[in-house]
Amino acid sequence: MKPPHHIIPREKLDFDLAGDIPRHWFGGDPFKTRYFDAMSTLFPEGERFFISSVRAYRDQVTDLQLLQEIQDFMRQEGQHGMVHTQYNKRLRAQGINVDKLEGILRHLFVNIAQKYAPKAQSLAETAATEHMTAIMAHCLFTNKKVMGPADKRVRAMYAWHAIEEVEHKSVAFDVMQKVAKVGYARRAMALLSVTLGFNLYALGVAAYMLKADGFSLWQRVKMMSKGVLWLYAPGGLYMPIMGHYLAYFKPGFHPWKSGELKGYQTWMTTFDRTGDPIQAGEMLYAAAD
Repeated sequence: MKPPHHIIPREKLDFDLAGDIPRHWFGGDPFKTRYFDAMSTLFPEGERFFISSVRAYRDQVTDLQLLQEIQDFMRQEGQHGMVHTQYNKRLRAQGINVDKLEGILRHLFVNIAQKYAPKAQSLAETAATEHMTAIMAHCLFTNKKVMGPADKRVRAMYAWHAIEEVEHKSVAFDVMQKVAKVGYARRAMALLSVTLGFNLYALGVAAYMLKADGFSLWQRVKMMSKGVLWLYAPGGLYMPIMGHYLAYFKPGFHPWKSGELKGYQTWMTTFDRTGDPIQAGEMLYAAAD
């Protein structure tokens, strides 16, 4: 399927991440804040893994359009890693051992996955993760209640990340299908393994961060229990996108069958006019239901 959007690398964006962002920036909610902070620690090493997984097949690509999309995809992912590295400096200053977390991820991605797993497996896991991040954009920015309590600077960072995930959401999938010729079983199993790995990591790191915040064991148990319900219970954060998630298991699935992100053009128009990703993020938030 032909992508409805161009992949536009955007560089040197200023989200004022060195500003006075509260420690618990998600409306004062420690769990919600730390859940998103945990995701941020995943991105720098994760983006490098995604880039390497797609680049491993670039010399086999003959479609000029797909080659350009791969190039733009890698530039966007590189910027995501850089911005989240800037954000993670805040976490390091709060006493979070970001270096240890990144070291664990680096070992998993480089010393294990890229060294021992087939290239096709790494690509399949990349395509599966890109599916998850793209549909998460719908989850975060189609309902005002979700990101409403968040600090506008962090919300803008995730809005920009979401916009670009939507723009390049088919690249790894197209390389997987057209070039690597990955079969259905590997594709489906990759989504299951990535889903399990992501959730275990995000929840585990969030729990570690809450401990670093000084909360007692009982306080952490209550926060984590309430947070898990917020994420997974009926009416929770992820339930509205379950249909999009499960669509990946259809044999004829393609990422562009998942629909448009409401507010995409609003974000684009605002950013093109102002060059300000925070203002664009606010307009994307305002366009939500």
